[in-house]
Amino acid sequence: MAGAGVEVEVDVDFIGVGCNRAVGALAWGPCNLVAFAAHHAVAIFDSKLARVLTTLQGHKDLVNCVEWIPKHVHIQSGETATEESFLLSGSADGGIFVWAYLPSENKWRVAREITGVHEKAVTCIAGYSLSSCETLFASTSSDGTVRVWQAMLPKEVGGACDITMLQSINVGTKVMVAVTLSALPGSSTSFLMAMGGLDEQVHLYVGDLTGQFKSVCHLKGHQDWIRALDFSLPAKDESGLAVFLASSAQDRIIRMWKISAKKVLSTDSAPVTQPSLKMYIEGPTFKADGSSWQVSLESLLVGHEDWVYSVRWQPPQSLDADGVPCRSMCVLSASMDRTMMIWKPDPKSGIWMNVVTVGELGHTALGFYGGAWGPQGNAILAHGYSGSLHLWLENGGDWKPQLVPSGHSAPVVDISWGKLDRYLLSASHDQTTRLFACWERGGEASGISPSWHEIARPQVHGHDLNCLAVIKGPGNHRYVSGADEKVARVFEAPGAFLDSLYSFTGTADADGFKREDVQIVGANMSALGLSQKPIYTQGPGAVRKDIGDAELSGDPMMEELPEARPMMLTEPPLEEHLAHHTLWPEAHKLYGHGNELFAMCSDPAGQLLATACKAQTMNVAEIWLWHINTWRVAGRLQSHSLTITQLEFSPDNRFLLSVSRDRHFSVFHITQPGIDRPISNF
Repeated sequence: MAGAGVEVEVDVDFIGVGCNRAVGALAWGPCNLVAFAAHHAVAIFDSKLARVLTTLQGHKDLVNCVEWIPKHVHIQSGETATEESFLLSGSADGGIFVWAYLPSENKWRVAREITGVHEKAVTCIAGYSLSSCETLFASTSSDGTVRVWQAMLPKEVGGACDITMLQSINVGTKVMVAVTLSALPGSSTSFLMAMGGLDEQVHLYVGDLTGQFKSVCHLKGHQDWIRALDFSLPAKDESGLAVFLASSAQDRIIRMWKISAKKVLSTDSAPVTQPSLKMYIEGPTFKADGSSWQVSLESLLVGHEDWVYSVRWQPPQSLDADGVPCRSMCVLSASMDRTMMIWKPDPKSGIWMNVVTVGELGHTALGFYGGAWGPQGNAILAHGYSGSLHLWLENGGDWKPQLVPSGHSAPVVDISWGKLDRYLLSASHDQTTRLFACWERGGEASGISPSWHEIARPQVHGHDLNCLAVIKGPGNHRYVSGADEKVARVFEAPGAFLDSLYSFTGTADADGFKREDVQIVGANMSALGLSQKPIYTQGPGAVRKDIGDAELSGDPMMEELPEARPMMLTEPPLEEHLAHHTLWPEAHKLYGHGNELFAMCSDPAGQLLATACKAQTMNVAEIWLWHINTWRVAGRLQSHSLTITQLEFSPDNRFLLSVSRDRHFSVFHITQPGIDRPISNF
């Protein structure tokens, strides 16, 4: 941008965004970047930096699923490997995008956009790499179809991606929501496709690159909707060529199916249609690629206490003598019980066992929508109901939680710089306010560049938040928020946050405010999720001076809620700490409005607060003014006839500007102690 001979460069320093609530909305690629659905965009973040690098814009509706091509780093190895990595994404408008990423220049581009491929939302995408430049992938949709595609990736950087639809399979009203692809073991021309959904069965198809996939058998056993499917890599075992299929469902059970070649060819290769004891023991058989194949139930994995939304095989960790990736017998599952589990078969007995569990089992909040392995197989990542990300890294056999980016999972409706512009406070329809600050990481001497992170979640509410106003006058850090209720709530920073803010920014307040005057160290959430009760340094239920080792005496009415343990932070907190231990206490409630609050602001001097609510008449569309020192009503202003959408004081505190849906804006002249009538109304 140029103006008056001066050039200005603008760089993105921070992106805060949460993951969409959709199964399959997250994928970890071989380039070590994580892609996740973020509203109408695809967000890309680096797990090492814990920072969202960019958002890919193009979809016209919510993004539901993402898939990297290829899935594993070992598949794209050799002289013919393309320089670019590719990413598939599907959205609620039925469109599919192919994104290309060039690591050497850190650039993204749209390699192909396919609009209207499905009449309704795309719910799942699964791919299988045939070579470095050819990929087979399938997409499921709520329009009752499953479509198979062939993608020819460009060999040269910047080239176009050629995509051809090979087949469209109509599955009826009981739609498929999960799909996965694999090569038939020992074959380079035949492929397996498994799909599952609302009919509680796994449907197995066999086809080739001509697109003629045919149903060969149905795998029964699940008692609820099937939510995730994943094929292992084909490999040899004691029974010969085999591939494993993992399926998870809302019945809380994971089933492991083994598809292997039969040693003796059957004369009758037609699929078994009538249930029998033999079929239950041995499993159904089918014929493909000149051989007979049998599907048998290898194991039931029981351990989750809620719906299992994701199941993923560990990426290959090594190559065999022929350079083919070796299958890893290790499965990751993610559940709504807020845990992820890693399963392995016992080397002696072959029984599948849960060897690692991470998360918060039994937590009252809803859990994980999906999980993913890191490309090296030593890290696991989950995304939760609130849009949060959760990362664990293996270190010496122990899985340690790691820092990840965070952000709102619903539209951000208001945002404001905090007192002295040392942090950023945002409000969202995800019913939270979040506070972001810059982490100096030891200053310039450390050699590490500063980075922005969420360091507090002051309010977790029971209604969608619509507005907030930061009080910037002298005294403690305070802000006011308004939600889909008639009450404005005032929050004041607790001692733990003040200590943490000083730790992060390295500067103290310059208005004479004393930290020792704050006796409240944190806040606890109430049973209804509306008010936030203070935790004092003294008195019943208090936190000791050494807050990090605090033991809280909980209220009997709050036995089912996690007890807050606020403490001073020296580094950005993890999601579990943010959600429970960084709340601000509620200091006041402001009553008076007749409808849901919609707009508010504070004057620069920190003396007056203006609030407005949703309205359809002039009486309701009043602006209420409040004295901040006493929180009493200072006046009520009438000028608009519909909802006031925004309010703003002038920098000199003399004027108040309001804009409304009645297509007018008003300017009020402020005098102390009274309020003048509007001097302008346009």
